[in-house]
Amino acid sequence: MTERSVLITGCSSGIGLDAARGLKARGWRVFATCRQEVDCERLRAEGLESFRLDYADESSIKAAVDEVVARTGGRLDALYNNGAFACPGAVEDLPRGALREIFETNLFGYHDLTRRVIPLMRAQGHGRIVNCSSVLGLVGLTWRGAYVATKFAMEGLTDVLRIEMKGTGIEVVLIEPGPIATKIRENAIPHFEHWIDWENSARRDQYVSLRGRLYDKKVKKDTFELGPEAVTAKLIRALEDRRPKPRYYVTTPTYAMGFLRRVLPTRALDWLIARG
Repeated sequence: MTERSVLITGCSSGIGLDAARGLKARGWRVFATCRQEVDCERLRAEGLESFRLDYADESSIKAAVDEVVARTGGRLDALYNNGAFACPGAVEDLPRGALREIFETNLFGYHDLTRRVIPLMRAQGHGRIVNCSSVLGLVGLTWRGAYVATKFAMEGLTDVLRIEMKGTGIEVVLIEPGPIATKIRENAIPHFEHWIDWENSARRDQYVSLRGRLYDKKVKKDTFELGPEAVTAKLIRALEDRRPKPRYYVTTPTYAMGFLRRVLPTRALDWLIARG
């Protein structure tokens, strides 16, 4: 049986790193990409095939796909779009540049990479494209407007792609994690500091609490938080099930919000979310 291959983004830590290790252990040939070359070097040292891919850099996306083609002879069985970042802040305080920056990575980069691998999958007659969304692709939460916007957009684009790929042998899947133990909060700090003029905001007092959650060292898990291995378990199903589901929920909050979004009136759901 031919070895199956998968390209994964955002493998420097968290969900992507666990996915790369987990799939390699299952016999997949894993191309574990990272935004920074120093992280690629670290992954190569532990035996993973790793090279640079930065969603915000079109040339690095092209180079990464070219590298896969060179190493496999043009075959790629699966793509796992995973890398993303957050830019916390009230919607009224998000400048245009902040939204442009986060969409470049969290949506446009996903789309660019996906378009480049589809011809490979079409030529071989099969493939799996798995996009890592979020519970925040189902419902919106305060202070997360920029991230929520990218995930809502991804959900819609992925749904249409799934419909359009019918009959090609290419399956398109969403994974929707809730709270997962990753560095996303820590990695959000530079974006918050760069874009959010919180001291001159009408919500200045509220930002004091937000900054505390961002900067204070985390001493305990969030409610219902799971480790990245919970996402990897659903990824394995998305890649290996004969007929994968269009969506895989991860964590109790995603299941709860998926249900409540369907049954509650919008204002009732707003009230529930506002209560935290």
